[in-house]
Amino acid sequence: MTHRIASREDWLTERKALLARERALTHELDALRAERRQLPWVRIETPYAFQGPDGPVSLADLFDGRSQLAVYHFMLTPGSDHICPGCSFTADHIDAARQHFEQADLSFAAVSRASIERIEAVKARMGWRFPWVSSAGNDFNFDFAVSFTPEDREAGAAIYNYGTVIRNSPDMFGISIFVKDDEGDIFHSYSTYHRGTELTMGAFNWLDLTPKGRNETGGTMSWVRLHDSY
Repeated sequence: MTHRIASREDWLTERKALLARERALTHELDALRAERRQLPWVRIETPYAFQGPDGPVSLADLFDGRSQLAVYHFMLTPGSDHICPGCSFTADHIDAARQHFEQADLSFAAVSRASIERIEAVKARMGWRFPWVSSAGNDFNFDFAVSFTPEDREAGAAIYNYGTVIRNSPDMFGISIFVKDDEGDIFHSYSTYHRGTELTMGAFNWLDLTPKGRNETGGTMSWVRLHDSY
């Protein structure tokens, strides 16, 4: 690996110029985050029933006594033995992060359409501890635009990430945020998909500091594997 070489003084001049841009971007991101928090909420009217390892679980149960809930829509499709490396990459960050954000009134759960037995097997293999429930038998994944019927895919009506037409994949990934008010009513406040989920991928943020960046020489996330398969 070769690169442009400079004196410490020249490096410092360029570093300070970049710092000014980094600071401006930080302030812009702060403003964007504030605008995100001001999005209106949508009341959840559907009584979603999930399956957990100990039996039926409601959406309210997933809040686990807190007023905010983050749901990761994990691509684990019924009848498939495939475990999405990208979703697994995201999931590897969750347990470390939630031991902190749970102290700031945010609960977490992953949701997939696969059976709870399949979910538990994957969870055991990967060593994850976060709550993960099955939405098999309800419309949760379809309502939040991460699962698509064969008919919708065939008709070009399977819309992902607020505009992308999905033709082949029955399931996609994303993050949805819910909030519960003092009366116990639940609302949807935010969802993000595709590259929006990179916000939660700490390993990428470390790599972004380096000369090689994400080192994706073979394409996006080309080197990413299940952590027990490297």
